[in-house]
Amino acid sequence: MPEGFSDSLPLSRSTLDRDALNRDRPGALDEAWADPATRVAVLTNGKAFRATDGALALLPTDALPRPELLLYLGRTTEEGDPPAGTVVLGAVYDEAPLQGEWADLRLDGATLSARDAGLFAELLGLANWHRVSAFSPRTGEPTVPGRGGWVRYPAGFDRESSGQHVFPRTDAAVIMGVVDGRDRLLLARNAAWPERRVSVLAGFVEPGESFESAVRREVLEEVRVRVGACEYLGSQPWPFPASVMVGFLARTVEDGEVALEPDGEEIREARWWSREELAEAAGSTLLLPGRTSIARAIIEHWYGGRLEGDW
Repeated sequence: MPEGFSDSLPLSRSTLDRDALNRDRPGALDEAWADPATRVAVLTNGKAFRATDGALALLPTDALPRPELLLYLGRTTEEGDPPAGTVVLGAVYDEAPLQGEWADLRLDGATLSARDAGLFAELLGLANWHRVSAFSPRTGEPTVPGRGGWVRYPAGFDRESSGQHVFPRTDAAVIMGVVDGRDRLLLARNAAWPERRVSVLAGFVEPGESFESAVRREVLEEVRVRVGACEYLGSQPWPFPASVMVGFLARTVEDGEVALEPDGEEIREARWWSREELAEAAGSTLLLPGRTSIARAIIEHWYGGRLEGDW
C-alpha cells in the first residue's frame, strides 16, 4: 500500500504550478499563444488528446487553430519534455481539431502521470465551468472569460471595476466507508446502477453543514444507520462536472449487529461485507468502483490491499 492515503488518489496528484500571478496579467494569454515554447493540452467533448506513448499530448501553438476558449493552466515544474517552466495552455474545441486517441479522465486517470492527471483535472473542471456559465447568476447578463480563463465578467462592463466577477465553483461532497462493530464494510447499489455494481455511500454537503455532519446525515438518510466517529482520510477533485470528494471512514454508533434499511429511491440494496467475503466476491459477483475514484481507494484502505474487479 502507499505510504499515505492521499498517495492512492489518482486525481489528487499534480506537478503543475498554476502560476496565478502571471495568468492574471492583461495579455498573458496572447503572449503565451505567440510564444513558440508554449505547449497546449487539447480538450474536446470532455476528452483530452493523447500522444502516441499514452501521455497527454502537449502541442506547440502553431499545430492548432486558436480556439474560442483558451485557458491558462500554469507552468511545468519537472525537467523533461517540455522543460521545467514551460507555460501550458488548455484549448477547448467543440469539434476535434486532430485525429488520434483521446483520454477519458474517469477511465484513464489512474494510468496517467502526476503531471497529466493534475493537468487533465484542472482543464476539464475549468471547461465544465465555462460551459454552464455563459450568463451571470447575479445579473443574468451574458459573460465573457478573463484573467486567463479563471474569471468571467458580464459582457460590456468595465471588467475590473464592475464588481460583477464570476469565479469557478466547486461543489463539496462527502464520501464515506461505513464500518460496523464487527469491522465489516457497508457497500450499496445505487438505484440507477445495474446488478453487481456497488460502492460506498456519498452525498453533497448542504449549506451551513460541516463535512462530518454531512457524513452522518447522508448515512442516516440512505440506509437508516447512525454513525459517530468520522475519520478524515483525504480528498480528490472530481470534475464530473464540478466536485471535490472529501473522504471519511465512519463507524456505527451501535457495537452489535446493525440493520440496514435502504431508502429505496437512491439506494436499492446494501449489506455489510467482511474482508474475506469481499475478496471472494470482487471481480466475480461484485463490480467495484474504478481505480480513478476515491471510492475505490477508501474500499482498499479498509481492506488493507488491492482488490480485483473494476466497473
